Amino acid sequence: MTHPRRRLVIVVRADPVICGHSGEARNLAEVALTRGFDDVVLLTWPIPALQAAGLPLKPLDRLLPYSAGITVERPEPVGDYRVPDGRHLAGLTGRLVELLAEPVPTTCLSMYLVPHTTVVTDAVTAARAAGFAPNVHTIAKAVGSDVTNVIRSCLREGRFGAATVLFTTFLANDEVVAVSEYTREEIIASAEQVDAHSGTRFAEQCRRRVTVSYPPIDSAAFLDPDPAQVDAALARRGLERDGYILFLSRVARAKGIYDLLIAFGQMRCRSRVKLVVAGTGPALEHVRAMAKEDDRVIFLTDVDDQEKPLLMRGCAAYTLPTKPEPDFVETFGIALAEKMLSGGGPIITTTTGGTLEAVGDTAVVVEPGDIAGLAATVDRVVLDMSAAERRDLELRARARALSFDRAEVFDSLFPRETPADGVR
Repeated sequence: MTHPRRRLVIVVRADPVICGHSGEARNLAEVALTRGFDDVVLLTWPIPALQAAGLPLKPLDRLLPYSAGITVERPEPVGDYRVPDGRHLAGLTGRLVELLAEPVPTTCLSMYLVPHTTVVTDAVTAARAAGFAPNVHTIAKAVGSDVTNVIRSCLREGRFGAATVLFTTFLANDEVVAVSEYTREEIIASAEQVDAHSGTRFAEQCRRRVTVSYPPIDSAAFLDPDPAQVDAALARRGLERDGYILFLSRVARAKGIYDLLIAFGQMRCRSRVKLVVAGTGPALEHVRAMAKEDDRVIFLTDVDDQEKPLLMRGCAAYTLPTKPEPDFVETFGIALAEKMLSGGGPIITTTTGGTLEAVGDTAVVVEPGDIAGLAATVDRVVLDMSAAERRDLELRARARALSFDRAEVFDSLFPRETPADGVR
């Protein structure tokens, strides 16, 4: 039997989930094929499980294909209804054990500590205990909601045992990575709280070991979209260039959609531009009901990856007024970096979390939750900003966003020959 020479396994919520980290997984997988990996496996969830979870999903009939050499595996659950959640975890972990049993040098990257990093550490432990001696190197990447949702919930509710499990699982990997500097600092701050309560020593390990790896973006998919394709996409939607403000993100309170909708009702520029809300999410139906009497607000729930840069390029302004909520804080803002590459109207965002790590000084910034300030800022950008200032912001934003190109991020995260040290 012929085995691959080198394998990369990414355990993640992959497509069709609308999530920047599913895009991260795709981009890292594609670059891996050009960096000596001849087998790349995305280990993810069955689509019915994703649908049942209520996650926002892309149109299934318009998912972009992966290159040859990349396999998306969706293991079926193990057991029956009496093991409700563990069935799927057993399927993921069991399949990873099968891959580790093969004599193939393997790198395992997990995104989301809960539950994907647990899958990796459990699989490596099981493979070793079974005597397979896997040649494996593990990397755990803490994404935003790992900290702003899961770990913070543990601390807020006094569930220090659960927090201890999270940190020990994270630190059990050969490499531990955060999606932004903001996320890294939040990890350390949370570890300090656990240490103070439980007498553990997680914070010192996190300070020493956690590095930052920004989200990898396929720059080529966003740079210089064909003007004819932009015009055609806008015509299909009944839009015109510079004739709309774009919100393209998960439709959720933490993304600032309520603030934006209220602010749009106060804007002077609403007579000139429409508000396009592109995406799905938990707040979609409520926001739709709020805007049902406003014919200047358009909802698009079926935007695919090919149409996204076209809508970004044609807008008068792109607005993501994200704000901190108990269950989520924006830790980077992948959509911001994608918009920076696409060009078009200026970006308007807030100082929440790690957004400034994405945009630097290339966006117009407002304070989170300042609805009047948001309305005034959008009016200034749409009605008063000169063409020269808009062009300057566009060019500087593009130059900055190129540092997040997937090849550059991949090479910093995966050295050409990663040693297979195994889980510590």
